[in-house]
Amino acid sequence: MDVGADLSLEEAVGQLYMVGVSTSGLDEATAEAISSNLVGSVVLLRNSTAGADAISQVTRDVAALSPDGLPILVAVDQEGGTVQRLQGPGFSAIPPATEQARLAPEELREAARGWGDELADVGVHMNLAPVADVVPPEKQESNAPIGALRRNYGTDVSAAAESVAAFVAGMSDAGVATSLKHFPGLGQVTANTDFDVAVDDAVVPGDADWASFVAGIDAGASSVMVSSAIFTRLDPDNEGVFSSTVVTDILREQLGYDRVAIADDLGAAAAVAHVPPAERGVRFIEAGGDLVINADPAIMGPMVQATLDRASEDPAFTQRVRESAARVLALKASAGLLGCDNGAQDD
Repeated sequence: MDVGADLSLEEAVGQLYMVGVSTSGLDEATAEAISSNLVGSVVLLRNSTAGADAISQVTRDVAALSPDGLPILVAVDQEGGTVQRLQGPGFSAIPPATEQARLAPEELREAARGWGDELADVGVHMNLAPVADVVPPEKQESNAPIGALRRNYGTDVSAAAESVAAFVAGMSDAGVATSLKHFPGLGQVTANTDFDVAVDDAVVPGDADWASFVAGIDAGASSVMVSSAIFTRLDPDNEGVFSSTVVTDILREQLGYDRVAIADDLGAAAAVAHVPPAERGVRFIEAGGDLVINADPAIMGPMVQATLDRASEDPAFTQRVRESAARVLALKASAGLLGCDNGAQDD
């Protein structure tokens, strides 16, 4: 990839981070964290019932911070059900995935296009959805992060794969980027990585449940979100987000995926609290990842600086940074944020 080759190292590193912005408005500290670190993407956090006009103002304020030629991408978690950040006038009440799964694929695609249009209308470019995790029937209630919240498209992998692909296609029809989550799968755990350490002893190499991720990738998903759980049968020594086995060996090489790999939150999540904040982004990028979600603007500076420091002393890491920046810019192009799409997001 040569997209982004003209970026300074500081600009390239900034493209690898997505910082949290409150749906209630862009505060001064967060604006400073974005501007001073050349952060390339933001994610809207906290539920809002204020409606479309209020969110449009937030996204306009974010866009005003964009440096020339490097527009800031705005993302949000708009899955439906309990995970629908944007609500109120101008936003549909999106049912949970367990209900979406009852729709025929063509119906779900059309519905997702409508939900995507609502996002695009308020300046949101990326939906951090759909959930591709498959939850076994017997774990629907005990699976805290997914099943108990009705975030999964049922318990049958073939049916879930169809729904995941339909949701991705519908969002794409609306020009909204997507993210399959949470690879290599959170359907078997009991703990929620936002609040605790989650350990999976079930997922195996070549797991059958990855079919839903493959279906989403084939449908054109813009990114795959990597989980911060520990998968003992894949890499017992590292969380998924810090595992080159998961990100590079499996996602990149085994599944042949070459679009954006995005980390589940590395800012506020309890699952990574034991890792010094400055090391989290570096470790994800080293593992083969591209885009770091950081829900805590207060640690944005140390994360970016650590990435720059590592790049200044390691040419191979600098190359990794530039490869990832190219993927992020290609995602932005596919979402209509850049003047031309170089095709790097194509299947």
